Amino acid sequence: MGVPPGRSAAAPPEDGDGAARRREQHGWYFYDWACSVYSTSVLTVFLGPYLTTVARAAADADGYVHPLGVPVRAGSFFAYCVSVSVVVAIVLMPMAGAAADRTGRKKPLLAAAAYVGAAATAGLFFLDGDRYLLGGGLLIVANASVAVSMVLYNSYLPQIAAPDERDAVSSRGWAFGYAAGSLVLVANLVLFTAHDSFGVSEAMAVRICLASAGLWWGVFTLVPLNRLRDRRTDRPAPSGRHGWRQLAATVRDMRGKPRTLAFLLAYLVYNDGIQTVISQASVYGSEELGLGQSTLITAVLMVQVLAVAGALGMGRLARVHGARRTILGSLAAWTVILAAGFFLPARAPVWFFVLAAGIGLVLGGSQALSRSLFSHLVPPGKEAEYFSAYEMSDRGMSWLGPLLFGLTYQLTGSYRDAIVSLVVFFVIGFVLLARVPVGRAIQDAGNPVPDRI
Repeated sequence: MGVPPGRSAAAPPEDGDGAARRREQHGWYFYDWACSVYSTSVLTVFLGPYLTTVARAAADADGYVHPLGVPVRAGSFFAYCVSVSVVVAIVLMPMAGAAADRTGRKKPLLAAAAYVGAAATAGLFFLDGDRYLLGGGLLIVANASVAVSMVLYNSYLPQIAAPDERDAVSSRGWAFGYAAGSLVLVANLVLFTAHDSFGVSEAMAVRICLASAGLWWGVFTLVPLNRLRDRRTDRPAPSGRHGWRQLAATVRDMRGKPRTLAFLLAYLVYNDGIQTVISQASVYGSEELGLGQSTLITAVLMVQVLAVAGALGMGRLARVHGARRTILGSLAAWTVILAAGFFLPARAPVWFFVLAAGIGLVLGGSQALSRSLFSHLVPPGKEAEYFSAYEMSDRGMSWLGPLLFGLTYQLTGSYRDAIVSLVVFFVIGFVLLARVPVGRAIQDAGNPVPDRI
């Protein structure tokens, strides 16, 4: 990899004093601040229910729309679009990662992914009437763009933070994202609930909230683009090498560490369930439980706030019981939460808030501890390529859950059946993770085994 003698490939380059590195770190935090609003306001809160309403306006007498001539129940259209967007991201992410590694010019690629996604999100302002195909197309572009941008964003971490800084820097970026999501959701809630006072219709208020997320994403992306810098690479790729070959090479290396690969498989499965709950909860609340948009916004805001508290609490549990046992406990909690969601009474916001509180308390901790546990399973000097595969599992492989959710609704016509079908991801993920001998996996990776893991 062309690493100078005596230096780890994971160590930050010799970029001068700590002040310069901290400046880059502060700029890096702001990309999470910029793009997390898309995930929170657009994907989690507004777009699912609104796009479903638009699709129903375009549906035939049997409740079906026909994109590309394929009959699709209008209530499944949003879930299918999410699945398609992830498949597109799977194709693009390794290509973007290979280009970044080959040229060392991550910033232009990050800018391209961010502004394509931001433009598509802002374009959702024009989603009205029966333009469900416009909404689906913009969703696919925006969702694939944010996934590609996150691969590039995360790849900066080893360059801007020393190994002993990395947990803190990563956590601050994560906190910035949740803070931005909470702040914008408060503004969304004010506009949506008081739309008459602002002289706009409810649909127009939703369209403004969708478009404003794209504007927020684009404006605040200027901060990391100003502060992050590209670094010359001395790791030229072989002629003809592309993203899929690079990913295949990483997977082949992982085959020599099967326990690390086993953990990644377990994470792939249960994270698919987590991501699907996040993206489909608002559709379930609006379509099955008959809850209003203001209730859904408040619930998601609660999740954002409690996710921080849950991560801190589960971090303390991990120090006592170990990260693996704590993650297994969170997967059991996810299973109970989904089972309880099946029995939620319609038009009962209080019980939906209780469910949202449960999701918030396990959400942040499940994600944070999974990332920290995986970091112990990565061989020294291979952090970047292994975390590229981790990002593929995190964002690029989360298509099966939305597909199962959409198919279940397509076959049964019941969102209750669709939501409870996701239990399978947490049960299988629990079994797979429970079978991973984490201590031996850490030893195989050449890392010291912590006292509690």
